Amino acid sequence: MTLQTFIIIGRSGSGKGTQADLLQEYIKKQDSETEILYVESGDEFREFLKSDSYSSKLAKEVNTKGELQPAFLAIWVWADYLTKNLNDKKHLILDGTPRKLNEAHVLDGAFSFYKRSNVNVIYINVSEDWATNRLKDRQRSDDTDAGIKKRLDWFDTETIEAIDFYKNNSNYNFFDINGEQSIEEVHNQIVQNLEK
Repeated sequence: MTLQTFIIIGRSGSGKGTQADLLQEYIKKQDSETEILYVESGDEFREFLKSDSYSSKLAKEVNTKGELQPAFLAIWVWADYLTKNLNDKKHLILDGTPRKLNEAHVLDGAFSFYKRSNVNVIYINVSEDWATNRLKDRQRSDDTDAGIKKRLDWFDTETIEAIDFYKNNSNYNFFDINGEQSIEEVHNQIVQNLEK
């Protein structure tokens, strides 16, 4: 089977992680022999924040203020993970990256470097109200009302530019998925698009 590469992108609370898990199960059914490298940039960043380095201390200050981390740090998290773990025998799923247009451009260069073509971009499209309700329901420590609003506002000002980059770039297979359905319906819509 040809190596596959996926970006799962969408608002906080859109169900990216859940769909990434289901996508991994789907790929394993199609190709049980090939490993899947799953990069969840949020989890990786939370691990980085637990360290006591000078950089993580400064990043914690940014986090506490509810501000967006600088692009170089976000890029470093996934770039470091890829350089240590990716090879030419693994499918790749990126969840939660990129969050800004400049990250999308850097990631585009990484795909070229790793000879990854036909990248599938799965945009789980949900409204701000829908995402807000989902985030409040999951009750994670950083899901305060103010924190939720900031993250969703970033999406509209920052991430939407990265989404437009993929939507208008013929090197990418872009799928606009209605995320305001049941988990199974969202997964089925993703699979139907991939199998076209």
